[in-house]
Amino acid sequence: MFMTEIPLVARYIIHFNEFLVGSVSAVGALATFVMSAFINSKLSSTLRRKVFIASSLAYALVFPTFYFSNSITIWPIVFVSGFVLGAIMPNIITSASLLPDRKARERVLSIYTLTLSISLVAGPAIEGYLLRIYPLLETFIFFSIFPALVFVTSFFIKFPEEQSNVKIEAKNVIKNHGFKVSVYNIMTYNIPFAFILTFGGIYARDFFGASYSTVTLMFSSFFFTSFISRLLLALKPPENLWRLMILSVLLTTVGLMGIVESPSLTVMELSMLILGFPHGFTYPLSVISISRAFDISSRNAANSLFFSIMMAIGSVMPFVSGSVVLYIGLKYSFVSVIPVILIILLLLHHEMKLLSIGKSGGQYTAA
Repeated sequence: MFMTEIPLVARYIIHFNEFLVGSVSAVGALATFVMSAFINSKLSSTLRRKVFIASSLAYALVFPTFYFSNSITIWPIVFVSGFVLGAIMPNIITSASLLPDRKARERVLSIYTLTLSISLVAGPAIEGYLLRIYPLLETFIFFSIFPALVFVTSFFIKFPEEQSNVKIEAKNVIKNHGFKVSVYNIMTYNIPFAFILTFGGIYARDFFGASYSTVTLMFSSFFFTSFISRLLLALKPPENLWRLMILSVLLTTVGLMGIVESPSLTVMELSMLILGFPHGFTYPLSVISISRAFDISSRNAANSLFFSIMMAIGSVMPFVSGSVVLYIGLKYSFVSVIPVILIILLLLHHEMKLLSIGKSGGQYTAA
């Protein structure tokens, strides 16, 4: 809800222009990046647990205040929400990757991302129902139960036992080819995903007159196909990551072209269904790549840096997408990112070749 509703609130309740809509989304992502990259990644395991619980409480307290959003209050509310999420999300990833056995660990990671998909399907579906009865801002009151559950369950999240004399340098993490694979892989989707989340709903309303309820249900169907792809990964953890990474880029390209050429809302919804599959694949493939590339003592630093890079992209792209929409229009903004993701695919292929030369290459490309 946080991802899909904020652009709608900014555009249709507060009446921001395209650039300011992108800017609101960027502020949340930037705040997440700051927490994840500069604070969470540098904390000891014991202190991280305390920050994690405190952040969960802060999220539960701040989320209901979206109901009072206006042109002034929305900025600090989005910032604080994004900031505390920077302490919540990386630690959940690390907790899910603690098992020593590779196949068991990757199955748990796939189940973790599958659970995310379940929430992404259920969230817009519930929103779609509520929006038929209640105004947009009031739905934030109903959804406040979930941040409250975050706080309650935060006490049960496991944290790794880290040796106090082990210091993980960020530069060593960034140089790791497996880490680069995870980053390039997520970039092939995070960049177009920023367009989809920020302007997908606005596109459906402006071009096809879709209602708020229809927009949220469209996102629900998008996340449903994401759920299907993650379910497949949970049932059968992948051996060959590279093949699925290529497939994801191809499906992303087809889906984006489908949105641009959509003659009706039905065709756009079909394109969103296609785009859901790479959304489901890319994130688990990246966290699996990190789990294969780092031992347990290094995994928190790698996950925090990975998540912070995701958020850095997320903080830049809404500014970029808002500017692109102003210059070339909403319709062709979606297709403008295709050359970018193809270039990133080439960089990803280069890192895969370097991995195949090294001893860990078989973990990524074995049939």
